[in-house]
Amino acid sequence: MKGRTAVLGHLEDQAAAALIEDGKLVDFLIDAPGDDLRPGAICRAICERPVKGQGGIFLRLPNDGKAYMKQAKGLAPGQALLVQTTGYGEDGKATPVTPKVLFKSKYAIVTPNAPGLNISRAIKDDDLRDELMVIAHEEMDDSDAGLILRSACVGSDREEIAEDVAAMRAMSDQVMADAEGSEAELLIDGPDAHHLAWREWDADSVDTDEDAFENNQVYDLLEAFTFARAPLTGSGHIYVEPTRALVAVDVNTGGDMSLAAGLKANLAMIKELPRQLRIRGLGGQVTLDLAPMPKKDRKMFEHSLRATLRKDTIDTVLAGWTPLGCYELQRKRERLPLRDLLPKGIF
Repeated sequence: MKGRTAVLGHLEDQAAAALIEDGKLVDFLIDAPGDDLRPGAICRAICERPVKGQGGIFLRLPNDGKAYMKQAKGLAPGQALLVQTTGYGEDGKATPVTPKVLFKSKYAIVTPNAPGLNISRAIKDDDLRDELMVIAHEEMDDSDAGLILRSACVGSDREEIAEDVAAMRAMSDQVMADAEGSEAELLIDGPDAHHLAWREWDADSVDTDEDAFENNQVYDLLEAFTFARAPLTGSGHIYVEPTRALVAVDVNTGGDMSLAAGLKANLAMIKELPRQLRIRGLGGQVTLDLAPMPKKDRKMFEHSLRATLRKDTIDTVLAGWTPLGCYELQRKRERLPLRDLLPKGIF
């Protein structure tokens, strides 16, 4: 199997999507069971009680759900507020939300609270940027909302881009008009796995056949991520083990006994780490228990780690070294753990 293929299907009654590149599973999305709000959902929420000393506030969501927002300045209990979910709440914790709502599609992001017309910095061609700016002005004429045209516009049909911008503007206008009200209400849900795959993945082909998962060996590829152990390119392996407090990643050199074995295993781990965390749906604090390497190689390690994570789609902050020589990351919780989402007995 050559190229990048987006495979859309279901695991029992849950929508799921797999991105496969040259026979390797690159990403996997699956809807959470139940009626939890997906990340990206936009709601009218009702302010409840502020959290003294932390500057945040709890809000009531539809169906008596609870949300927490870090910005509480100027808000009063009982006040209605338009918010967007930014992730999933941990067990027993409120859903994280932001008042900075945006309407995101494959080509366009409409920002009601941030005016201005912008084009992705990843688009370098000046002629294309000029064409896109013309589309932006035409479709956003007389609008107070802002617009960002995404890098997916490169090589795409101009009419499709214009239609996408118009659709996002219309959705924004409709939702913003419903911002006022006395009750918590879901105004638009976040994207499901299939919609998110269409929006975010750059695939050469899409397989939506009824037996697409079987035909593309998705079950076999996915099963490897239900085990803690994962092989590294060359020699060595890692163990990825989530706990309540953090995600521990243990790096092992395997059978390589050379002087540079530790550095080679650690650099191989860097290449594999984003894929492992992304598919497993792991975030929060990540502690890397590295293979032994000289302190002089730490700068090379950090440079490689920073360059690799910069290409990843999920925000990750490099926290630095611990006194015991481990390296810590802080990764945004955009997904729920894969182990909690897979139907029982699927493997």
